[in-house]
Amino acid sequence: MTGQDLKNSILQLAIQGKLVAQDANDEPASVLLERIKAEKKKLIEEKKIKKEKTLAKITENEKPFEIPDSWVWVRLGEIVSFIGGYAYKSQKFVQDSTYQVLRLGNVKNDTLRLSVNPVFISKDLAILTEKYKCITNDILITMTGTRKKRDYFYTYKVSEKDCNLFINQRVGALRPYKGLPSDYLCYSLKSETVLLDVFQYETGTANQGNLGAENIMKILIPLPPLSEQKRIVAKIEELMPLVDEYDKAQKELDALNSAMPEQLKQSILQEAIMGKLGTNNPDDEPASELLKRIRKEKEQLIKDKKIKKEKPLPEITEDEIPFEIPDNWVWCRWGDLSFSIQYGYNASAQQNGDIRMVRISDIQNNEVLWDSVPYCKIKAEEIEGYLLKPNDILFARTGGTVGKSFLVKKVPYPSIYAGYLIRTRYSNNLVPQYLKYFMESRLYWEQLREGTIATAQPNCNGKTLGNMRIPLPPLAEQHRIVSKIENLFACIEPLAKDVK
Repeated sequence: MTGQDLKNSILQLAIQGKLVAQDANDEPASVLLERIKAEKKKLIEEKKIKKEKTLAKITENEKPFEIPDSWVWVRLGEIVSFIGGYAYKSQKFVQDSTYQVLRLGNVKNDTLRLSVNPVFISKDLAILTEKYKCITNDILITMTGTRKKRDYFYTYKVSEKDCNLFINQRVGALRPYKGLPSDYLCYSLKSETVLLDVFQYETGTANQGNLGAENIMKILIPLPPLSEQKRIVAKIEELMPLVDEYDKAQKELDALNSAMPEQLKQSILQEAIMGKLGTNNPDDEPASELLKRIRKEKEQLIKDKKIKKEKPLPEITEDEIPFEIPDNWVWCRWGDLSFSIQYGYNASAQQNGDIRMVRISDIQNNEVLWDSVPYCKIKAEEIEGYLLKPNDILFARTGGTVGKSFLVKKVPYPSIYAGYLIRTRYSNNLVPQYLKYFMESRLYWEQLREGTIATAQPNCNGKTLGNMRIPLPPLAEQHRIVSKIENLFACIEPLAKDVK
């Protein structure tokens, strides 16, 4: 149950007479209602308020639930008068004044946001429009919002501290008749049953919803005896701070639960690249031998002029090693393992292009959405140099996705890759998925941040990627690590679905 659910339950119990005990000595609400009717009649006779249309009698079918015998069902118009807002013209607003006009954005449930786009009027205009000035015990309501979103009919009780406030059009004021405090009424207008009644009268366009004064006055309110109203309000005000604490704790717990699957995955990846998943076998051929074979393979490719010779990478110093790894592992740089780190092809997408061009936006949930991959124009003699092959790893080098990586598992169509991507291709003596998991680890992202150029649009380059330090396990261990990670991630997946 959320904090809002709990608030709704408390308010629902309140308007049903189930939040506090009834007292047989309380004056019945029917007597209170008669006094209000007498007060209303007097104000009409004195021409202080206008006589309104007679409200329809409440039928038994309209009553949504039973209420205590000492209570009475009323229509809102029986116990309050309605003051609609004034259409203040923007050219009449002034810069420096103590008279503020309340617009829709200034009124929320139980709060006034006076600093939100404040507008003011002169003293002279305030005097002329005095009937639209809020007075203590008024209940402010907002009457316009988004259709079917219920993002309006916010209610706020005006207190003595709310001075010199005037209501603009589409903000209304409900003014209880003498002898009726507004506290209980303000809470009841937030209850789910009353809100259902309110929004059945919503009108408006496809996007804008409106509530009219006449329909608002039809709303049903369960009215308790005056003494019980005070007890209900006191109990609500006692409970609401506790509900707010619960709501805060619940949101913190939800945030923790939401983050937990990803944090668990990060912990698993960290343990994996540190050799702490319990899969290490000291009898495996050391990774140093694997690295020697990769270097020989690379030297042969250079000799055969299939790849270019690159500048030697700096040795990894003791200060650069962030943690210890098993004895048969070895620290190396990404550039030691890769045969090429190549930037993508710069071209614009074209419907009548020569070949598909994979962009980072075409990659979702570690899959290429091939149907969305556009075509581009490229010279025939250049295609071979940019063609994607299975087990290539793509790396986003700029923009909001900088650092995002993708392991190409299959290429159903001849395809190249966009210019803001880097393709890295490496020895077949490596397990591609282990490299991909490294590129999701904390160590990878930490090194990436160190090498990212902080410009208006963050970007990284092939040099940063090539210099990255990576803990390399023996080949057999790479396979075991990948299998173990996949099994653990499969266990986490249901937890991730539960917190969505």
